[in-house]
Amino acid sequence: MKKIKIGIAGSRGLSTVMGLRALPDVEITALCNLDEATLDAQAKELGVAHKYRVFEDMLASDIDAVVIATPMQCHVPQAIAALEAGKHVMSEVTAGVTMDELWWLIETVEKSGCIYMMAENYIYTPQVQMVKEMVKAGLFGDTYYAEGMYLHNIDGLFKYPDGRSTWRSFWQCGKRGNFYPTHSVGPVMNWFPGDRITEITTYSPGVYNELGLRQDSGTTTMCRTEGGKLLNIRVDCTSPRPHNMTYYQLQGTKGIFQAASMGFGDRDKVSFLGADNPLGNMHWEALDNYRDYLPERYKAATAEQNAAGHGGGDFFIVEDFINAIRTNTQPEIDVYKACEWTAVGLLSELSVTNGSRTMQMPHFRKNMPLEEKKITL
Repeated sequence: MKKIKIGIAGSRGLSTVMGLRALPDVEITALCNLDEATLDAQAKELGVAHKYRVFEDMLASDIDAVVIATPMQCHVPQAIAALEAGKHVMSEVTAGVTMDELWWLIETVEKSGCIYMMAENYIYTPQVQMVKEMVKAGLFGDTYYAEGMYLHNIDGLFKYPDGRSTWRSFWQCGKRGNFYPTHSVGPVMNWFPGDRITEITTYSPGVYNELGLRQDSGTTTMCRTEGGKLLNIRVDCTSPRPHNMTYYQLQGTKGIFQAASMGFGDRDKVSFLGADNPLGNMHWEALDNYRDYLPERYKAATAEQNAAGHGGGDFFIVEDFINAIRTNTQPEIDVYKACEWTAVGLLSELSVTNGSRTMQMPHFRKNMPLEEKKITL
């Protein structure tokens, strides 16, 4: 089996190291970081010989694929450069920062023939995968409503230690709308297989933060799917509150899943209709009671694979990327899903600044005609 050589750009990409090293015939041969001191320290710690401060110089090496984990405004330019250099790409979220970037990304992936995968790791958490299998088995009946919430106060990330503003002050919280939707959208769309988002509407209470930022103090984005399902996506990264980054709910005709609130002793839970649990008198039980529905590879995960993070999810996401390269098959989180889920946020900015106007979602798919690659109010 041919060894696959990986280059990692950006410090955030180090979250993939343990997963990549748990795979046979995969080697991390290069690191790229603008900060030379950080680069030297990381390369020494990981035992990686080849160090680059210029991304294009790393692309000129003999790597087969890159993990792009740089600031989000760099994702598309670097993905395009990598694809045009014949390198496969795993990109951190979001896929891009403008709608035009999404068209460029799709076109480049299609021309290159290389693998592109968005690293939306929240989809790979064990509970999200378990609920997916329970949906497939029909436990929830006909599912029609879901919630995804990413509530993460990041007010400590807007300044570097020397007082300079970080990129998050601009590309994340220097704009309005739902700037970071994929951790919420990805998991819930995972429970509506074959469906797609067709329209979004975003609501905001306004800007109440005292940080001098344009970002709304929480946005609620309602998404309608082609199948008529309704998604409630909430993101808030500036309000003072404890973290709650993985809250989800799924409602169906036969039952409900509700994720734990982070902290305070809560647990993931479900409730199903039945002879001993009749309509109007339902009770909760632990999601863990249904661990038989956990995919087999999660049950069989080794200690090394689980140590990669997120209950083994950070291993399985890179395993799927490597398998896609080996089989030359685009992964489940392909460029079209990456762009649709990212576009929820980009369209939300237009929605909230135009009186919560409903925005139509493009139908991201292979060989989209040019006349469909536009956004209208």
